Amino acid sequence: MNGTWMQSLPKWKGALGKYQGVLLVIVVGVLLLLLPTGGGAASQEKIPPSAAEATFDLEEFEKHLEGTLSEIQGAGKVRVVLTLDSSSRQVLAQDVEREADGGGSSTVVTVGSGAGNQEVVALQTVAPQFRGALVVCPGGGQAQTKLRLLEAVSALTGLSADRISICEGNS
Repeated sequence: MNGTWMQSLPKWKGALGKYQGVLLVIVVGVLLLLLPTGGGAASQEKIPPSAAEATFDLEEFEKHLEGTLSEIQGAGKVRVVLTLDSSSRQVLAQDVEREADGGGSSTVVTVGSGAGNQEVVALQTVAPQFRGALVVCPGGGQAQTKLRLLEAVSALTGLSADRISICEGNS
């Protein structure tokens, strides 16, 4: 049996010659499909929440802003207080059904996430709107430092200069 297989090998080699490129592509494709992608059940638990699920934490943002502003030359230790006009919110996907008479209904779109759980589909997350900012620091009385802090807070919060107060404080 071994001899017949070896005798038919030259016939196959000749037939494969003209389809060698096609076969190579197929073999590479099959090998790529067989590679592990890391999308197993164990790795799904480690996935961080998506941007749509993330919520805005005012205290965390203030702390981050304080650390950043403290790096500005002449500012010293900075304390920041922010007020919000509106908090962050999500715009959800909706399925709208219109009737011929002008009436209709809408329902929030949900997606099954396995085990009978349903999750809403968020189209976007709208950032919070700030009302004002107070910055207190030892260097707040110096014009140059005040200007740097004002520009930084304005750039990071979107507030205009008339909504930002910078005061000199104790170290």
